[in-house]
Amino acid sequence: MGVRRKTWAVCGLVVLVVGSASAGAYALTRADPAPSTAKGTARVDRGDVVSAVATTGSLEPAQTRTLGFATAGTVTVVKVRPGDQVKAGQVLAEIDATGARERVDDARAKLDDARDALDKADDAGTTTCTVAFRTSPSPSPSATPTPTGRPTTSPSPTHRPTAPPSSQPTHATRDGGCTNQRGGDPLLSAQQRVNSADLALAEAQDQLAGTRIKAPIAGKVLTVAGVVGTDVGAGSTFVSVADVAGMQVAADFPEADANRLKVGQVATVTLANRPGDDLTARVVQVSPVGTADGDLVRYGVVLAFDENPADLLVGQSANVRVTTGEATGVLRVPSSAVHGDGSAVVRTAAGDQTRSVEVGLRGDQYTEIKTGLVEGDEVVTP
Repeated sequence: MGVRRKTWAVCGLVVLVVGSASAGAYALTRADPAPSTAKGTARVDRGDVVSAVATTGSLEPAQTRTLGFATAGTVTVVKVRPGDQVKAGQVLAEIDATGARERVDDARAKLDDARDALDKADDAGTTTCTVAFRTSPSPSPSATPTPTGRPTTSPSPTHRPTAPPSSQPTHATRDGGCTNQRGGDPLLSAQQRVNSADLALAEAQDQLAGTRIKAPIAGKVLTVAGVVGTDVGAGSTFVSVADVAGMQVAADFPEADANRLKVGQVATVTLANRPGDDLTARVVQVSPVGTADGDLVRYGVVLAFDENPADLLVGQSANVRVTTGEATGVLRVPSSAVHGDGSAVVRTAAGDQTRSVEVGLRGDQYTEIKTGLVEGDEVVTP
């Protein structure tokens, strides 16, 4: 009995030792898989290559007018508030026009007085007819020599008798006409007075018209700077009106992208409150002067919608993507497959081969291949 127990104990110990050794051997021989160094591939095909630049911007009206009164005064009427839609020519606000009307009446009275003075100066002129005479002698009969009966043989010259001076009176002929002579200085002064009074009346009428603010364009009121009773200065902005029917997008691009932008390029605009709605716009202006933004220089760009959507908000943010180049139906590869030195790696049955390629348009996703690859080639991508 004792021998049998020893035998089982020895067997158990052997099994334990063998099991531990096997486990240790497995642990030592198992290795983690090595990281894969295989790279992806893509086939050269034909398709479109698009190059674009993107940024963010905001919506602004195509035109905004800031309006004020032509003269200082106290606001008596305010007919609009921000957000109101107005028509061109509509009265928006007024100030007290009592003083302006008095100035118009005074200027008109002075103009009437100046015109009366001009009429009197004109009537006071005198007209003098100056007649110049010149004399001319009356025609007298010529003396005719008495003929002789035979030819004269004398070598001396024949003497023609001279007619005696005429004693008849000369005939007077008028050589000039009537000259209208007026008092020059009084008339000129009166005319100058009329001119000055006329200008003063025009200025007074402009000031009277300036006691009202009228909308120069149809649009939406953006701001109103006061209420009834507010004292305002001449020329200070009181109301601003914008043409919201012609909204535009104002965006800034870094200089690396700005030099690729041109007027007429097509853009896609997306708005936060219109998800999935891509709006088509075009570049209408690229600023030639940059603005410093930290270490960057940015250039302003204005884009106009092909069709203006309704209910756009002034200052609303927008995402802008401008297409700067496009090639259709060309040989292309993923842009990541083309290295900076103008080469690409082609995978063949014999192994990977590096080839030099000539590229055309470089797009964000694809790059156009001019030479070096053919359709169907398998290129290595990172």
